[in-house]
Amino acid sequence: MKSTSLLVALAALLVPALTVNAGEAPRLSVGQAAPTFKIKDSAGKEIDLAELTAHGPVLVRLTCGCLGCNKELPYFQELHAAYKEKGLTSLAVFREPDEKVEAYVKEKKLNMLYAVDPKGESWKVFQTKTMPSNFLIEKGGRIAAISTGCEPNGLIATKLSEKAAGLVGAETVDVRSKVDARAPVVPEAGK
Repeated sequence: MKSTSLLVALAALLVPALTVNAGEAPRLSVGQAAPTFKIKDSAGKEIDLAELTAHGPVLVRLTCGCLGCNKELPYFQELHAAYKEKGLTSLAVFREPDEKVEAYVKEKKLNMLYAVDPKGESWKVFQTKTMPSNFLIEKGGRIAAISTGCEPNGLIATKLSEKAAGLVGAETVDVRSKVDARAPVVPEAGK
């Protein structure tokens, strides 16, 4: 009798939890295979995630040109520069019109693969609504790390740098320190 009561009580706790999650969209998680993903770059050349991950790890960044993403960009450019010679490919996918992205790319001297997806189909493929979202995918196509949201002080890029270093067999580069060291010093008011 006690065991039946315990089972009924346990079931009562679990059923609402299952119901709440039943309506949510599935989410990608670390350890899963990366989704099938193809997109054209600004020149019309197809970028195929499976082909990229056959050669080495890939960092996919779903982003825009908002103020927060703009502040994060130098850290992600530094991350790309730190590990590209070791095999890391970085792909930025912008959810902005082509013309705006082309101007942004030139202004920021973007040094990685990029594509434009103004309709947001990439966010559906990667099962996220958050911008920015970053997916570090190991060689062979398994997701090694996921980060979402904006952190304009370089903390997300620093954590992804640590993971990327492990994937390419390199020492970790402190991307935050490198970018911050290049930042102009602003004099204090009144001095």
